[in-house]
Amino acid sequence: MRHQCKRHRLGRPQDQRKALLRSLASSLLMHGEIKTTMAKAKALKPYVEQIISLAKKGDLHSRRQAVKLIFDQQTGKQINLETNEVVETTEGVEGKFVDETVLRKLFNTVAKANAERNGGYTRIYRLPPRRGDAAEMALIQLV
Repeated sequence: MRHQCKRHRLGRPQDQRKALLRSLASSLLMHGEIKTTMAKAKALKPYVEQIISLAKKGDLHSRRQAVKLIFDQQTGKQINLETNEVVETTEGVEGKFVDETVLRKLFNTVAKANAERNGGYTRIYRLPPRRGDAAEMALIQLV
């Protein structure tokens, strides 16, 4: 029996559920908002809020814990190491550059933007049902 087991199962085994949440969290942190089903959005919200709370601490242990919870993909942008600004291309700009990844974006941009907030880093909007199967759709975005 599932008495007092408050976990969103999403109708999947544990390994598939973990991979799905890691993928959704990485996409949300990379793009700022994603469109998904309402059940997946509700399962994703506490998962991402835990990751952002880790990023706000900013120490090495938090960084290593966050790596376990997301896929560290490249965002396609570059970070200037001297000024910490994000640029699309490095042409005509001097300095040392590294690829921006989801983890770097999380710790540099998202954590600083939510430094004064005590939770509630995401919001969910309801969207019209999906045309193919009438599933409840949602837009989840970072605040």
